[in-house]
Amino acid sequence: MQSSALSATPAETIEPLIKIQNVSKRYHTTNALNDINLDIPRGSIYGLIGPNGAGKTTLMRILAALLTPSSGQVWFDQQEVSTMPGIIQRKVGYMPDFFGVYPDLTSAEYLEFYAGIHGIPRQKRAGIINDLLELVELTSKRDALVETLSRGMKQRLCLARALVHDPEILLLDEPASGLDPRARVELRELVRTLQELGKTIIISSHILLELAEMCSDIAILQNGQLIIAGNVEQVTRQLGGERQVEIRLLDNTRVTETIEYLKQRTEVHAVTNNEDTLIQADIEGDDQALHQVLIDLITQGFPVVSFAPRSGGGRLEEVFLHITERGNQE
Repeated sequence: MQSSALSATPAETIEPLIKIQNVSKRYHTTNALNDINLDIPRGSIYGLIGPNGAGKTTLMRILAALLTPSSGQVWFDQQEVSTMPGIIQRKVGYMPDFFGVYPDLTSAEYLEFYAGIHGIPRQKRAGIINDLLELVELTSKRDALVETLSRGMKQRLCLARALVHDPEILLLDEPASGLDPRARVELRELVRTLQELGKTIIISSHILLELAEMCSDIAILQNGQLIIAGNVEQVTRQLGGERQVEIRLLDNTRVTETIEYLKQRTEVHAVTNNEDTLIQADIEGDDQALHQVLIDLITQGFPVVSFAPRSGGGRLEEVFLHITERGNQE
């Protein structure tokens, strides 16, 4: 594996809220992180992707000022984290990948406890707790013991805990782990709401479909190294080399003819038809290349009713599996 990371250049330059510069973290003889460089835009939902042991949690804890890097620096809005960890921690809400055991506390008491830890004046706590329980849709569970909550409810309560001091930045470490599909949808909607409220959100996960649907930007980590970082679509395109397009025809009378036509084009590298009138084609090139294929299909009289790049989740998963498999072989 090469130590230098690929990069996906963003379409427009946005001043980053967080700058991670040459960050490494060593535990005895193990390099958990190796010379990581990342810029995280303000207001983004940024995904950290990687298999177990990739260094995601270590990086999250460094961002939360809970760990000090062995070398390198992390800057939050031009403030270097290691020089003022207390100030940084007041700007950050950290949701770890585990939920502490609080069997004798209700949901409201749990949030009250953390509000006290963050030094929130007692007279303000009731209003904040009510607002947070409403935000995470747990108002009806305010007097329920934490241990009686479902896994999804505990995750939402843990997120409310991370928000109790109104941080600018949220760090969510594997937030969808162990959740059922409905709970994942609810969590995804909540994260988007928080972004709309002005939060910058960093999520670590190996559930790629979740990140592709939520995140504006991603970074792929493996064995403590940064493989690539940038906009989701650009990363997928750069690592995949091609863009998979879904082409739907009006009916199935010309599916075979359309497939044969696409296979003859030099920019089309693979064509499949797993569903009646739906064709999937891997096309090399930019938006202009895709547009030209569409124009030519219509000009040739093929009954195209829709033509669109495949949604990010599936493609991102294919790219991730390809890049991590390649890394394991090097």
